[in-house]
Amino acid sequence: MVFQMFALYPHMNVRKNISYPLVSQGMPRAQIQAKVAEVARILGIESILDKPVGGLSGGDRQRVALGRAIVRSPKAFMMDEPLGALDAEFREHMSLELRALHDRMGATTVYVTHDQLEAMQMGDKIVVMNHGVVEQFGTPQEIYDHPATLFVADFIGSPAMNFLRFEGGFRPGDRSVTLSGVEIAVPELHEEVAGRALVLGARPEHVTLTDAGQYRGRIEATEYLGTTQIVTLATANGTVKARIPSGQVARVGEVVGLDLMPSRLALFDAGTGRAFRTAANSGVYHG
Repeated sequence: MVFQMFALYPHMNVRKNISYPLVSQGMPRAQIQAKVAEVARILGIESILDKPVGGLSGGDRQRVALGRAIVRSPKAFMMDEPLGALDAEFREHMSLELRALHDRMGATTVYVTHDQLEAMQMGDKIVVMNHGVVEQFGTPQEIYDHPATLFVADFIGSPAMNFLRFEGGFRPGDRSVTLSGVEIAVPELHEEVAGRALVLGARPEHVTLTDAGQYRGRIEATEYLGTTQIVTLATANGTVKARIPSGQVARVGEVVGLDLMPSRLALFDAGTGRAFRTAANSGVYHG
């Protein structure tokens, strides 16, 4: 197990911290030395093996904590927010190292994090939990493209999915819903729903600004991100963020049309938060 707070033995140097589990098991000294040397090489900490842990940087102490777990050659790792105590820049660096380490060792790794970007970057499969309940299980791409609940849709993605709230209903085979008197194309619906509070979900990259769009919004802010910009708009059904090319003109205060990509939209029950079954998310499962 590897924890957020490194939990190293302060009276031991790096070498003794890493070797301690093997010493406790009564492994022969020569074998211990070989395994410690191998782990130190993998983690790039050969130069600090004889240093006390108290004077090490957070990143080095995290490597030592990892080394103490790796040296046992476990079949599975349990990592509880192991990068939580590091600064943002080094956390990104260490997350890449952990991913590479996992690929080299091939051991199952259960990694707990509250950082959705970290989970998307590192996970082969993700379990999204909310108050102890599994909301969705799947690959990062499945969870991003087809969130099973409003909680997942809001938690995964930066910026999060847009939510447009409205009252309505639909039948199997319908391909549109109506927002503020405007018909919006959606993936073919596979459920029947009587009039109730609903939510239409759209990722920012699936929203474009166009003069021809009948559904309208007023631009409230723009945020430039290099090749793209995030435009925040106020609509009759809620705030919408659109990710558009940085070269596209977007003036604060201007009223523009919005075009939502039909095949990438999701529909949710506003009460339960559950995603309705459509042609786009068939086969995606809830927790």
